[in-house]
This record gives sequence, C-alpha cells and structure tokens, in this order.
Amino acid sequence: MTQQSSRCLQCTLCLVVPIKNIERELICPICKELFTHPLILPCQHSVCHKCVRELLMLNHEDSFDAGSECSLPGSPRSRVPSPSMERLDRLVRSGSMSSPGWRRGSVTPRVTAIPCPGCQHDIDLGERGISMLFRNFTLENIVERYRQAARAAVAITCNICKPPQQEATKSCMDCKASFCNECFKLHHPWGTPKAQHEYVGPTTNFRPKVLMCPEHEMEKVNMYCEVCRRPVCHLCKLGGSHANHKVTSMSSAYKILKEKLAKSIHYLISKEDQVRTQITDLEVLINQTEENGQLAERQANEHFEHLFETLQERKSEMLKSIEQSRSRRLDQLKVQVEEYQGMLENSGLVGYAQEVLKETDQSCFVQTAKQLHTRIQKATESLRTFHPASDPCFDEFVLDTSKEETLLKEMCFGGVPDPPLIDLSNSRVYNEASIFWRLSDDHLPTDHHMLEYRRLGGPNKSPSQEDSEDSGGWRTTDKVYGPSTVVSDLDPDSLYSFRVRSCRNSMFSPHSPEVTFHTPPAPAFGFLFSDKCGFSTDRLILNKRRDAVESVASMAFLLAAERVQTGSYIGLDYIIGDTGISQGRHYWAFKVEPYSYMVKVGVASDSKLLEWFHNPRDTSSPRYDHDSGHDSGSEDTCYELSQPFTLLTLGMGKLFIPKTSSSSTLGATSGDPGSRVLPMPQRLGVCLDYDASRVFFYDADTMRCLYERQVDCSGTMYPAFGLMGSAKVQLEDFVTAKRLTF
Repeated sequence: MTQQSSRCLQCTLCLVVPIKNIERELICPICKELFTHPLILPCQHSVCHKCVRELLMLNHEDSFDAGSECSLPGSPRSRVPSPSMERLDRLVRSGSMSSPGWRRGSVTPRVTAIPCPGCQHDIDLGERGISMLFRNFTLENIVERYRQAARAAVAITCNICKPPQQEATKSCMDCKASFCNECFKLHHPWGTPKAQHEYVGPTTNFRPKVLMCPEHEMEKVNMYCEVCRRPVCHLCKLGGSHANHKVTSMSSAYKILKEKLAKSIHYLISKEDQVRTQITDLEVLINQTEENGQLAERQANEHFEHLFETLQERKSEMLKSIEQSRSRRLDQLKVQVEEYQGMLENSGLVGYAQEVLKETDQSCFVQTAKQLHTRIQKATESLRTFHPASDPCFDEFVLDTSKEETLLKEMCFGGVPDPPLIDLSNSRVYNEASIFWRLSDDHLPTDHHMLEYRRLGGPNKSPSQEDSEDSGGWRTTDKVYGPSTVVSDLDPDSLYSFRVRSCRNSMFSPHSPEVTFHTPPAPAFGFLFSDKCGFSTDRLILNKRRDAVESVASMAFLLAAERVQTGSYIGLDYIIGDTGISQGRHYWAFKVEPYSYMVKVGVASDSKLLEWFHNPRDTSSPRYDHDSGHDSGSEDTCYELSQPFTLLTLGMGKLFIPKTSSSSTLGATSGDPGSRVLPMPQRLGVCLDYDASRVFFYDADTMRCLYERQVDCSGTMYPAFGLMGSAKVQLEDFVTAKRLTF
C-alpha cells in the first residue's frame, strides 16, 4: 500500500459518521425492519435469514436450511409486501426454479431459487439452500451498534451478578456473556486459558470468532474467490466448486478491498459540497415538478371541460332536430286523420255531400256538385292508394358514436408513446412463449414495456370450465426493458392471445393489436444434432452450435452418382438428435430450407439406427426402404405395419404424405396422388407420444396436424433426419436453448 493511499485510509477512518444517519442502509428490503442475522446473497445483497426462509416456504419447502449453522426457529410473520413476492409466485408456478443439477426426465426438483429483492435477479441457492450462504457479520455488528446507540439510555447489565445487577463494562465473545469489572476478573483469572478470551465493549451481539466455510463446515475460510467474489476454504479450491477459479489470499483480498473502499469513501466525502449542490438542484426540480404537474392538471381539466361543453352543445342541437322532425310528422299524420274522418258517414265530406243531394234546383245543384264531385274523387283515390303522410321511422337519426368512442379511448397526452407491434416472424410459442415486438418510429425512448396474455381455449374442457378458467382476464408480466420477454407455464394444445404496451414517464401507450398463438400438444424437447453417431463429414456440414445441418452436393455425391444404375438411387445421409426419448410426450420443431432437394424427418429407434449406420450403402433399391417415397404396392403393405421408425418426405418446396389412408389425418385417398402433395410449411413440428406409440407431424405455425401414425417404441427413440443433395435443416431456438445453456 502506497504512502498516499495509507494517509487516505487513515484520514477516512478518522472521519466518524453518526450511527443514526445510516439507518436506511440497515433496513431489510423484504421485511422493512432492521436486519436480523443477515445473509449475503451471491449478488452481494443482504437479506434477513428469516425472510429467506419465508420466501422458500412459500412453496411448502421447509427443509432447505437443514444443517445450517445459523438456522433459527421461527414461523412466518406478517411483513410489508415486496414487489419481488409476485415474481416469486410466478417462478414457483412456472417451475423455472430448479437446481443446476436438473436433468431431463428426472423428478421435479424442489424450489432452490429466489428473486433478489434488491436487483430482481433470480438467485439459485443450489441443493443446499440457505446453508450455502454466509452470514454478514460486519453488517450484523453495525446493526448492533445502531441499536446500542438508539437505546443508549438503557445500560447492558452483567449476566453474572446477583440482583441488583451491575452495569456491564465488557462482553466476552468466547463466553458469549457480558461482565462487570469484578465478575470479568473472577471468571477470567490470569494464567488460565480464559484469560486469552477475546473481549469487546458491552454488547448483546455475539458472533463466532472464525468464519467457517458453508460447503465444508469444519474448514475455516482462508482464501477469496475473485470469480464468485466470496470467501472460500482450501478444499473449495482443491476439488470443490471453485477448483478452476482464480483465488487470492484472505490478507491480500482484505488489503485490496479495504483500500478500494477507503478510497471510495474518501472520494464521496471530498465531494460533499458537490453532493449538497446536487441535492439543492433536486429540491428545485421537486418544486418545479409539483408546479408543472398542477399546471398540467389544470390544463387537462380545462380541455375536458371544453369537450364536455362541445358535447353538450352538440347534444342539444341533435335532440332539437329530433324534436322538430317528430312534431312535423305528428302534424302531418293528424291532418291526414282528420281527412279520413271526413269520409265517414254523417260526418265531414260525406255528410256535406248527402245534404247537397237533397237540393232540387237543378242549376243550384250543378253549380255546387261540380266542385264537390272533384273532392269526392280525390278522397276515393286516396282511399284506394293509402299512404301515410309521414314516415314514423327515425332511422336517419340513429347516432353511431363508435368512431368517437375509439378516438376518446385513444386520446392521450402528446408524450405518450405509440403502441409497439408484436413481431410474428420472431415470436415462438411452446410450453413457454418467446414474444418479440417492434417499437414505434417516433424515436423517443421508453421506460419499459408490459406484456399481457390470456388463454382463449383448449382441448377436453367444457364451456363452463373454459369460462371459469378464463374469467380472470388478462395476466401481466413483470416490467420488460427490452424488445422481448419469455412467458412460462403455458398449457399445452391451447390458444393464447398476446398484446403489449409501452410506458414513458408513467404514461402508457394504447395496447398493440392482439395476436394469437397455439401452443404445441406437448412440452418442448431439447436436443442438438449429434456429431458422433453415424455422422458423415464428407457430405454433411454441421455448424458449431450443432443446431443446423446442411447437405452439400459435392464431388463425393457425383462419384456416388456414377455408380447409380437404372432403378436405383443414392442413399440418404442420416443425422440424429443427441438425446433419446424413452417415456412421455415430447414436441420439437425445425425449418427445412425451401431449396432443399430431399429431406426426410421423423423418429427412429436405436436398433434401426444401428442398422442404418453400420450397414452403409451407396445405392439401394426403392423397394428395400419402406419410406422411399415411391408408389410401390409392397411398400404400402409394409408401411401399414408398426415400424420402429417413421419418416416424412419433404423437398422442392413440397411435403409428401405417405400413401396410406388409415393413419392420415388429411383423408387423402390412395387413388389421388395429388391430394398427398402439400406445400412445404415454413416450420414443421413433430410430436412423439412414446407411451401411446404414435407420432404426429404438424404445421408449426398453425398447429394443424398434417399426418399421424403408429410407431414401434420398443427401444429408445431419437429425432432422425435424412438429407440428399443440397438441403438444410435448422432447429428452433426453443429446442436448442436449454442444451446450449447448460
């Protein structure tokens, strides 16, 4: 340590900060109380021991801290809700909280992970649970000093004295008791081992003198792992989990970390004036925020009041128009009623005509009857062709406010971001959903996004069950700070709807248009292409990730073609998955490039694979292979039987359904070859039900079953692919994600 840094350290240690001013650093982020036996998480945040226990006990796992040296009895207590609790519930439901030793097909592991309440990262505690965590003795001592300062008026009494007890002057860390001067001398006489005990000022917090390794309980920690940033013992370095990590001595780590911390503290203290200036600036911003917020609220109220006034004026005008039309129509109908009443006998026009007929003077009768006859003719014509004077229907006054309602719902402030759009080309849905979206082009940054989803329907459920399950409506994920997220714990063979919206300055955008995805009938099966079993390096090119394989028509292909005789064809180059299936129901998906000449995809048993790989043939008869793609009667007969393999042929942008009607879900007839040729799907899915001995082929985009049939699952089944000529197969990311992670 240099002289300058030494002086810096001494000056820093001389600056004493009042203990009462650091209370905010001593509060547990979960229970919101002073730390009690704090534990250090791998992310370097601290949490109370009881709080960690309660988090794990939410999934009824009350045995995680068995054997922990710091295990304390206690039952869950009420505490201030933390945002991380909801995240823990989702982790428990999704089953994503598993130990690193998880393997496919094993029994579901117990929950050993919790979300850190400080940084929100998922912390995997491993199979030993809480016993893997160190107690934060430094923080524990600071909390104890804070408590002593808070109760300075209450003295710590001697644990040995008889009543009345004297005030304690020392506390022995080995005896874990407090003593007055006389009792301390009595119990720690000179010349005895007790005289070598470590003593401190009066305290009620007693900690072990030596920090022990949580993995090797009998070993003291004497090194510091620079990779994991935690103390370790020599056994951890020799053959434990830190064998390949870079470690340093504890004394070296102590000097380096203490010097760094002292420098950082000294820098902060030297910038006190700058901090105070920034605090003043923040206080000004707080006042401005309050004033501007009130101004914005008043302006928004004024705008809404203006809208209300405009709406009220428009309402009055339109209601007045309806009233005027109604009055006019009623007047016209009433006049027509009076005219028709005049046609009745002894009233109106008819009564007047009857009186005219009594006139005996011919000249007077003719003079009056001419005009009267005209009126009678009009009444008669009106009676024959009756038409109401006005229409009682008010259809032209029906008000359609749907557009206005949409505009009002979308009404937002000028700073509200535009809604994002879900990217259908990159989004994938299995038992988990990976949803991507594109942001708007307004080029303004957003704070975060919120993805919402709901289940629309699934198989084998009555309408009442569907209604009861989906009555909860939309479910919302945690805040997402990127353009994608993963939703776990989706039901198989179900339809889900997704939508997303953005947030900027606490203002949310409208929701994106809803998109629907259909989950596969089984969980995703993870595997990579095997580069060992029968893999042909001459004609197949496997990428480094082993999630894509390509067949190239090279010189070896031409040399093989030279030996082809009439009625024969060149053999396929096979490659399989590196993981087999011996039970359960599994689904995987992949993409076959449209330019591919011929690709066969499906499943095959280990015994059939040995036959293919250990009996290579450059050429073979089409009738020898049951799934050669040729319309041979013998093949159809054999293909109806249960075989230890099933392969579907794709090529030249087409998919070929095998010539069998009993198993095909398309209902293709054997007499119509054209009905068995379909356009090649962009993505093809395969589902193997090992227990039911059936295999299904799906259009992975629409989840429409293209073909299914019986398959002999007497052995271990593997995903199988055969390529000929120029062809390429790319596995889906969800299929390879788990294998590439571990």
